[in-house]
Amino acid sequence: MAPSPQDPAAAPRRKVSRHRGEGQWAAGHHTPLNGNEQFKKDDDGLNVRTRIETIYSKRGFDSIDPNDLRGRMRWWGLYTQRKPGIDGGKTAVLEPEELDDKYFMLRVRIDGGRLTTAQLRVIGELSQEFARGTADITDRQNIQLHWIRIEDVPEIWRRLEDVGLSTTEACGDTPRVILGSPVAGIAEDEIIDGTPAIEEIQRRVIGNKAFSNLPRKFKSAISGSPLLDVAHEINDIALVGVEHPEHGPGFDLWVGGGLSTNPKIGVRLGAWVPLDEVADVHEGVISIFRDYGYRRLRNRARLKFLVADWGPEKFRQVLEDEYLGRKLLDGPAPEQPVERWRDHVGVHRQRDGRFYVGFAPRVGRVDGATLAKIAGVAEEHGSSRVRTTTEQKMIVLDVEADQVDSLVAGLEALDLRVTPSSFRRGTMACTGIEFCKLAIVETKARGSALIDELERRLPEFDEPITINLNGCPNACARIQVADIGLKGQLVVDEAGNQVEGYQVHLGGALGLEAGFGRKVRGLKVTSKELPDYVERVLRRFEAERTDGERFAAWAARASEEALS
Repeated sequence: MAPSPQDPAAAPRRKVSRHRGEGQWAAGHHTPLNGNEQFKKDDDGLNVRTRIETIYSKRGFDSIDPNDLRGRMRWWGLYTQRKPGIDGGKTAVLEPEELDDKYFMLRVRIDGGRLTTAQLRVIGELSQEFARGTADITDRQNIQLHWIRIEDVPEIWRRLEDVGLSTTEACGDTPRVILGSPVAGIAEDEIIDGTPAIEEIQRRVIGNKAFSNLPRKFKSAISGSPLLDVAHEINDIALVGVEHPEHGPGFDLWVGGGLSTNPKIGVRLGAWVPLDEVADVHEGVISIFRDYGYRRLRNRARLKFLVADWGPEKFRQVLEDEYLGRKLLDGPAPEQPVERWRDHVGVHRQRDGRFYVGFAPRVGRVDGATLAKIAGVAEEHGSSRVRTTTEQKMIVLDVEADQVDSLVAGLEALDLRVTPSSFRRGTMACTGIEFCKLAIVETKARGSALIDELERRLPEFDEPITINLNGCPNACARIQVADIGLKGQLVVDEAGNQVEGYQVHLGGALGLEAGFGRKVRGLKVTSKELPDYVERVLRRFEAERTDGERFAAWAARASEEALS
């Protein structure tokens, strides 16, 4: 008998598709849901080193498998750089192979910003020999070289590793460099030295295949400085020095920070972590990310999205119950920093009576010859240790009192300012269109020229001010948390021509009052207009501010007219 129209059997069958979820391994979703997850499943990124050494470096660029070229080679700090002469309008239009040059950026991993002068000299020598003299200090304490040929990579690795340096997992979906206070173990005001924890995390995690296939990159920061000098608010995990009223010095635990196109400030879990448990907690958090992180969509694959969905209470519970097997102690929040600069620039006394000297290059751009000269100047004045900071600055440690003035003079002679203007000190820039395949506009040269113009136009301006230039929306230069954040894009000038310019963010900040900058509707400036615009808004700030008011506070209350 034929089924009646009301009979379910009479209805057309719907195709039932299995719910794929977010690709979380902990939910049993191990089938790759995009090309990135597929190439990571096909072969661990750490394995590409053997192919680089035995095949690609011998047969040349054209022999490189595409999944290695634009994927796994990042696990060893290698990105293809932008082919010269391609304007910003083509960035989102051309295919990767059209944007790729046959040269690489190589990122040297510098955990905690810690370098010996011998290591710095080797980086400088490699820059001069293999990278056309290029070298940039990043806002994650690394140093990046450009114009690297695949044929030279094994020799570069050998020389780096001979002095204890590495490019392992400097890029890729991996545990990236561990930020650390550049004055750990020496600062007079330090709450606790996080160096032993950084070293233990390096030993456990870096190069370990248990953690070499994460949903996306994983950024870590550990500092016992009261200056909060590692941008803890925008890292996947951060541990910040605090004094527990009963248990003494330890760390306050934060998770889920990050910027890019969907910025989020990290959240406190309210947990106090003693120094000898930091590596356990770090391993627990990175394991949560590996197991529960979203792998379906790349733009939702950072830990910040999981933390936002779960909330801090659930995240802490899962960490304690499933990964640590014990409860964490509750603890206090860090105190508000007294200093508004967090870069350690200037001359400062160490706890042993010697001094450290911080100095400012221009927007992190140096060169190989200058790096070698910095090593030489430091050694001439009795130091064998230097540091990089999270603000694209450098520090020479362990300087005797009678050597300070001479050291300062030697650095200043290299155009490395120990007492920089607010503009030299506070201006940061990402790599930009010169080398980056994602960039739309120039940043490094633009930032350097802007410094010169502002020093000329506003010679008396001495308020702390941060001006961050980014070549695209991805926020490598932290545009959302700068006083003046400049996001590169193509804009239309008065003549109707499409030219390089910036969308403006105003009044962002890091610190315990962290927040994202305000965007004024329609506020965009061309590169040519940039010095005029910044001068105009800073003059209005000076005219309208109340006593002691910071730029961020003024920008939050100022009229749109004042900010335009």
